[in-house]
Amino acid sequence: MAIKLDGAVVCVTGAARGIGKATASALAKRGARVVLGDIDEVEVKKAAKAIGGGALGVKLDVADPASFSTFLAAAKDLGPIALLVNNAGIQRTGRFIDQTLESQHREIAINLGGVINGMRLVLPDMLASDYGHIVNVASMSAKMTLPGVAVYTASKFGVASLSRSVRTEIADSHVSITTVMPSAVQTELTAGLNIRGVPAAKPEAVAEEIVASCAHGKSEITVPRWLSPVSAIEEVLPESVGRFFKKLAGAQNRLLHDSAASRAYQDRVSKN
Repeated sequence: MAIKLDGAVVCVTGAARGIGKATASALAKRGARVVLGDIDEVEVKKAAKAIGGGALGVKLDVADPASFSTFLAAAKDLGPIALLVNNAGIQRTGRFIDQTLESQHREIAINLGGVINGMRLVLPDMLASDYGHIVNVASMSAKMTLPGVAVYTASKFGVASLSRSVRTEIADSHVSITTVMPSAVQTELTAGLNIRGVPAAKPEAVAEEIVASCAHGKSEITVPRWLSPVSAIEEVLPESVGRFFKKLAGAQNRLLHDSAASRAYQDRVSKN
């Protein structure tokens, strides 16, 4: 079901930077009343001010249900929520056994737990009014496993599967859920990583697909769209064959690439 954006109250998580900020800006240009959430309160308020049009920046830890409730309450003060974009996420790079268990649990809590919190908190009102749309930002890694980001990959698999399951549960309603699965995106998350040869998209391109989903409500979208058939390859290839091609492409070491940019990002998310 399509939702109208002009005058609608919309919420975007992880909106201080990257895809979230670009999405909030694109929605505001369509006349939406945008509420931006991010754990970085200073930056999210700056983003809201830059977007203008009454955009509101609110501190949000998506892994904390109480924090998410407070964020949504601020939005509800403006009116019923028509759209929630679950975009907040982090990516820790490194071999699985070299990462701390605490950091791995935190990554799951943000990337998957945050989506669970958001959906669980907005769906009752949307279903009661039989109107609304949710966009869950996953990744192409929801379809293809990648060494060096094992927990990130697991979390995005979880987001895609959760979205699919809940879509089935609410199929008789006019509430829709779209999973957006970008390839590498030119944001701080991929800064300094060796993504040569990997299809890359700008945050604005992902934002436009998120906005477009408000009209068509398709279940899953890859960015770029031509990657959609690629997502099925790993499911049909024997695992040993998949490992061979990944090794051939140097996938084992690409996401372990060390640089000033990648270290700066890892240092920042380690404080979240």
